[in-house]
Amino acid sequence: MSAATDSPEADTTPKRFKPNQLALVLFTAVALFTLVSGILPQITKWENDNAVHRTVFVNIPGPIQIVFYTVIPVLLIWVGIMFSFRMKNWERGAPSQRRTTTKNAKQRLKDFRAGVYMQTLLRDAGAGLMHSMIYFGFLVLLGVTTVLEIDHQLPEQLKFLHGTTYKAYVFIGDLAGLVFLGGIVWAIVRRYVQRPYRIRIKSKPEHAIILGVFFAIGVTGFGAEMFRIALEGGPDYEQWSFIGYPLSTLVDGWSQSSLEVWHQWWWIGHVAAFVAFLAILPITMLRHIFTSPINMYLKDKDRPKGAMRPMPNLMETELESFGASVVEDFTWKQLLDLDACTMCGRCTSVCPAHATGKSLDPREIVLKAGAVMAASGAPATSPPLSEDKEITVPANNLFDRITAEEIWACTTCKACDEICPVNIEITDKIFDMRRYLSLMESNFPAELGNAYRAMENQFNPWGLNQGERGDWAEGLEFVDIVDPGEALKSEYLYWVGCAGSFDDKNKKVTQSMAKLLRRAGIDVAILGPSEMCTGDSARRSGNEYLFQMLAQPNVEMLNEMGVKKIIAQCPHCLNTLKNEYPQLGGNYEVIHHTQLLEQLIESGQLDVSQATLEERITYHDSCYLGRHNDVYVAPRKVVGAIKGIEVVEMSLNGTKGMCCGAGGARMWMEENTGVKVNDERAEQAISTGASRVATACPFCYIMLDDGVKAAGKEEDEVKVADISIHLLEAIETGEAEFHAGESPLLDSEQAAEPDDGPLTSV
Repeated sequence: MSAATDSPEADTTPKRFKPNQLALVLFTAVALFTLVSGILPQITKWENDNAVHRTVFVNIPGPIQIVFYTVIPVLLIWVGIMFSFRMKNWERGAPSQRRTTTKNAKQRLKDFRAGVYMQTLLRDAGAGLMHSMIYFGFLVLLGVTTVLEIDHQLPEQLKFLHGTTYKAYVFIGDLAGLVFLGGIVWAIVRRYVQRPYRIRIKSKPEHAIILGVFFAIGVTGFGAEMFRIALEGGPDYEQWSFIGYPLSTLVDGWSQSSLEVWHQWWWIGHVAAFVAFLAILPITMLRHIFTSPINMYLKDKDRPKGAMRPMPNLMETELESFGASVVEDFTWKQLLDLDACTMCGRCTSVCPAHATGKSLDPREIVLKAGAVMAASGAPATSPPLSEDKEITVPANNLFDRITAEEIWACTTCKACDEICPVNIEITDKIFDMRRYLSLMESNFPAELGNAYRAMENQFNPWGLNQGERGDWAEGLEFVDIVDPGEALKSEYLYWVGCAGSFDDKNKKVTQSMAKLLRRAGIDVAILGPSEMCTGDSARRSGNEYLFQMLAQPNVEMLNEMGVKKIIAQCPHCLNTLKNEYPQLGGNYEVIHHTQLLEQLIESGQLDVSQATLEERITYHDSCYLGRHNDVYVAPRKVVGAIKGIEVVEMSLNGTKGMCCGAGGARMWMEENTGVKVNDERAEQAISTGASRVATACPFCYIMLDDGVKAAGKEEDEVKVADISIHLLEAIETGEAEFHAGESPLLDSEQAAEPDDGPLTSV
């Protein structure tokens, strides 16, 4: 039995139709419509007598028409059968709450439109435009053909494809064909001439087949049109066919018999190309034409984007297996992901582990898992992408194709998820496989085991004495260590986190933040020794048991104290407290310290009017603050509030920001392969020419500071620090300069203290 459920409220309602049955019904319906389209005109003999129109099947003998209306329906049914097999594979997955409700229906439609309109693809302007030309061009051409067929079925008085309507029709058809063919040529040049890395490493013979079939559809379509117009004598109204008509003049003067033969062969070639398209549609990556929009439609889920899938209480559950090791351990949505992949490689291009020489390639995770699903299906289906013949899948075990090294290389930065144009949830799959490796196999890096023991024994990954958790506040009399046995009277609880409590660098962050809050008239309330690790590193590394051991007492304590609002200094703590503790009954309003600083500055509660630093600064986006929780603006506004500061962005910033290398418990693991991620990111920061680097995460602070020093830069050249440190220094510097003329003997520390007045508790 699998533990991989997306919600404790699994849907047990019997279904009348399974998805695979629905696929058969839909494609059979289209096949029957096509078949009727071939039979009905033979019975009715309805003709269009208008002067400006097109005669369907002109110059096409009856036997060829019969073959056309026989082959196409048969192929459509075959496509339906193939898709039903694939959908049967998805049904192997565990439940996932992806129902459409009145609450999420609007968002579902928005996500679907984004997929159909290629909005996510267009984030890469070049590749997005190319795909859009192919996609929309093909859809319009398909629509043009369907409209012609519908008009063909109607009685004379209802036919509409004549006169001005027909002229517009042929113009649109030629325009769509030109756009489609242009996109195909662009794709061929891009894949086989320009050859960008993410495409080059995964180009297979099937890509050439797909592009060849599409190219043939476009060329034969214009060829058939050229000879048809010439055969009909080149009527003036066909000039609206701005491609076909000029081409028809090239064969002006040919004999009637030659035109008839050539037209028939070009028409047959066009139909053959379309037949080839239907034949390869369900067994190649072309399947994403259907699966990708469906996947986009199902993007919205019943948990925040930063939260992992919940698991039952491991101390009480009767489950015998945890995490994902076989196909059935994934949810059906995760299996749909595997067939929705377009193999575009965008995930590969942004993966910090892959970029720095690690074995991880996010696309490979999807393709390998998809290969296992395809090979172990009943019946077996084609893999997402063709593989070398020597590669075999003996069973449905994911680890027959995916190595533990790949899984542990991930920083869980979510860059792959963020950039995926079809919403494939790659990080979730890695999390689930880590759960299996950690809980079932104890297959994790040895140094991670040290962190586990530290969290279990000392309640923090540093392994330091829990009683020292509040020592950073010595000398700060305005910091109140509250007793967890009593109700919290303050509006906010300040969750310092393990790094802010024990790491020397980050103790300064905590102290700076406390002083800033004091300046804003806010008293600081902390838990001190009663605060335990939130369990982020344990959970992200798959050790759900340890996570629950840490998280459940935290939730019980916070609930007993009546805590409603929490300030989190660490984005990892923020994400866990805000997005994952609700799974355990802990529901709190959690705000990051940079968000609070932004609010205090904008309200005027924190006076930054004299904050000054005449320096150049760049801000590094924390993955768990940004991509996991969509906080990008607040830190930048805080930095931007400092006078004299020149803010410069790194080449990779915002949603495209590069990880520091510490996420996903990588903070506690050695990095022995390739270039260190933090060194690479530090080089990017240094290349901006900034004299300061601002961070908003304790892990990022440590990693970037180490990276900058490894690059040979001293603190007086490039200073790395949390935003709160930069801000406090700017305020104190500005005040010191302001008061210098009034009282040279004025102590800067005294100047930093606010006027006596009432304090608001936090």
